[in-house]
Amino acid sequence: MSDDKPVAADPLKREQARAEDKAALKLSLMGLAGASIEWYDFFIYGTAAALVFPTVFFPATMPPFVALIASFSTFAVGFIARPFGAVFFGHMGDRVGRKKTLVTALILMGVASTLIACLPSYHSAGVFAPLALVLLRVAQGFAVGGQWGGAILIAIESAPAARRGLYGSIVQASVGVGVLLANLAFIVVSGATTPEAFIAYGWRIPFLLSILLVGLGLFVNFRIEETLAFRQLQIPVGPSPGRSSPVLEAMRRYPGKILLAAGAFVSTNAIFYINTFYVVAYGTSATGLQLPRSTMLGAIMIGTITAPLGFLAGAFSDRYGRRRIFMTGAALMGVWAFIFFPLLETRSFLWITVAITVNSAFSQLTYGPLAAMFAELFDTRVRYSAVSLAYGIGAIVGGGLAPIIATGLYARFHSTTWIAVYMAATCVLSLACVSRLRETARADL
Repeated sequence: MSDDKPVAADPLKREQARAEDKAALKLSLMGLAGASIEWYDFFIYGTAAALVFPTVFFPATMPPFVALIASFSTFAVGFIARPFGAVFFGHMGDRVGRKKTLVTALILMGVASTLIACLPSYHSAGVFAPLALVLLRVAQGFAVGGQWGGAILIAIESAPAARRGLYGSIVQASVGVGVLLANLAFIVVSGATTPEAFIAYGWRIPFLLSILLVGLGLFVNFRIEETLAFRQLQIPVGPSPGRSSPVLEAMRRYPGKILLAAGAFVSTNAIFYINTFYVVAYGTSATGLQLPRSTMLGAIMIGTITAPLGFLAGAFSDRYGRRRIFMTGAALMGVWAFIFFPLLETRSFLWITVAITVNSAFSQLTYGPLAAMFAELFDTRVRYSAVSLAYGIGAIVGGGLAPIIATGLYARFHSTTWIAVYMAATCVLSLACVSRLRETARADL
């Protein structure tokens, strides 16, 4: 009789494992859908900041370079708002649950982006126009500060330990999907309107589509269960006497890890935003390469085909460790920085596409394992707060300032060499930070 029990138990365990995998995949795909549309909202702003906002929201008397810096500054405001969103949504996510917090962030982003489409121009409303733009950009950044942590934890906290890297990387692919959708929207609208009509109203159409995010948020609210890790905590909803804020607790328990994780994210974020937004401004401006919008947007769209590499990177990190895969990607990005701009400066669509696509491919090696690596660093009680803080701080240093720094370096030196040095320096910083973090693969959540 005893010999039969293991035989009977094995099929049962296999069936249970298949059910867990199926549930985790469903949650990952749902997280991918929600995060993709939210990133679409965040990225259409970046594309518009490079192409449209210098003309629409700033006075015509302002020199083009100054208007571009001002436009990218409004873009950066969204990153400054991220840590504040991380604090608010982190507290909410660690107290009332991952799902409700993610839904709130999705709806806030959808409303803010739709309202941007309704803003008057500087010519019509004067200084009110850029001020309202900045306010809504703050709302976008605030929402993203809570969205990323919720989306990855929905997937990772319900995934089998041996596949957290893979399922986390599926949600991470939302960035590539968001870039693809954002650039596709602008290419379609730009092609369907005259240059004058595009500046007058065409750019507003991609923002109006953001109302779909509100509907998706409500759908997620009714179709996704709370994560297993959070439910096992059995934390009562609402204030808990004697227990400190999850955000304060995270900063008290993990100050070093939060800063190291933020530093690890700097290179991925900085190079991504240079690769996706600064190159549009550099490639199309009169002081840059003077190329058509469709050339730069088309090359960036093609570059999104590298998104599946993130899945491979996540899966490999499950087998070989998060740090090894991440550090390989960071080192390759640092080297490619010095090849990147010479390829752009050929003005050949082929070589521009190669430059952007290879950059994106190396970036996927770091971004794929990132979600699992961050989640595994922290305890469940403060995980939402800690990962959101690390992501938000890294985003300010890396993403928010990168287009401004790149624009300033080019204006100062009239050369892209120093931009490449800056990109490589961010990679060195990330390598140093990751080298000081412990390996987290298969850590007990």
